[in-house]
Amino acid sequence: MRYRIGFTPRAEKEFNDLPRHVQKRVVRWFDLLAENPRREGTKKLEGTTELRRVHASKDYVIIYTIQEKEILVLVVRVGHRREVYRRL
Repeated sequence: MRYRIGFTPRAEKEFNDLPRHVQKRVVRWFDLLAENPRREGTKKLEGTTELRRVHASKDYVIIYTIQEKEILVLVVRVGHRREVYRRL
């Protein structure tokens, strides 16, 4: 079963503001998450019950949640690791 990828408005803006070479890496991860959102390399965020994260590169992180009923991976934030965790 393949999941759809959705974005919050904030995540969509953050993705569009990323450098092109980073966007390419992030898109590859979107494809992998659509196949298996709980794949190796992803982790649950501490202090939350539903948010997960994956490092798309050394410095960029995707924060997302899995919505099983809709078969959807909802991207909540995407950005540099020093900024992405602020104001979740």
